[in-house]
Amino acid sequence: MSDKPSVLFVCVHNAGRSQMAAAWLAHLAGDRVEVRSAGSDPGDAVNPAAVAAMAEVGIDISAETPKVLTVDAVKESDVCVTMGCGDTCPVFPGKRYLDWTLDDPAGQGVEAVRPIRDEIRRRVEGLIAEIAPGAVTVTVTRTNATRPPAGERVRGG
Repeated sequence: MSDKPSVLFVCVHNAGRSQMAAAWLAHLAGDRVEVRSAGSDPGDAVNPAAVAAMAEVGIDISAETPKVLTVDAVKESDVCVTMGCGDTCPVFPGKRYLDWTLDDPAGQGVEAVRPIRDEIRRRVEGLIAEIAPGAVTVTVTRTNATRPPAGERVRGG
């Protein structure tokens, strides 16, 4: 195991909530946290509405695939987060276990998935503050000397 904290997000199908949570953590914490996601009965593909909802905020999870939950994945993680779907992780001493009760995006349109996505982001930000303070995305302030040329748009920040 590395020196940085590691988090495993678990949901039965690993196709919606756990995929969004893993993507938010990777996006917001960068390489400061190791991120995993898995499910006890993985689906065939990530939920298209979850893919669309994450794309709306600039995070591409279209290439992700549901993965099976293994004992090793739990052993290698400092924090195991179940997504309120009734899935359980093997219990090992020294691990932190959380259960986030969240609505299930399965069979929902993107309109219904947006609030789930946003709630997951809020919880991930809180988790980052606990396990990797200072890891949340930094806002960059430009001075006049570094201002982009007129008409150029700056993304992010």
